[in-house]
Amino acid sequence: MTTVVPVTPTHPAFDQFAALFDDYRAHYGQPSAPGNTRSWLHEQVIQHRLTAAAAIRAVDVCGFITVTIMPASLMLGTAWSIRDLYVAPDHRRTGIANALLQHTIHHARTAGAHRVSLQTETDNIPALTLYTHIGFQPVTGLELLNLTLNPTHQDPEDTA
Repeated sequence: MTTVVPVTPTHPAFDQFAALFDDYRAHYGQPSAPGNTRSWLHEQVIQHRLTAAAAIRAVDVCGFITVTIMPASLMLGTAWSIRDLYVAPDHRRTGIANALLQHTIHHARTAGAHRVSLQTETDNIPALTLYTHIGFQPVTGLELLNLTLNPTHQDPEDTA
């Protein structure tokens, strides 16, 4: 049986969650950094920049989801954005991702959120299939734009 629980730095499963998060980063090509990952997650959760939930089977964290809650200015409410969703490879295709998503949707509804959104790569067919099956719809008419900031690069206006 899988249980989905909110995870904070004081939760007994936080270290397992942080270790799995580090695996998730490595899965996407980032170098493993367990201590830095744990510290970063600790700060993000304590500062309320992220909320996190873990899927636990027996005593093992086998998946997680992180969410940011943002103001929805025009609606005078909130919008929830799923930032990360990961299931350990040996637990995939067992309903864990669905359980994590349903947990988040339930809590967003209970909190009165106007929407839950997420993004994934266009070629991630298993994820897209799950998301659309649950009811997520592609957004048309919007473009995702990024401005990558280099923290060591000085803005020309700062030198004037």
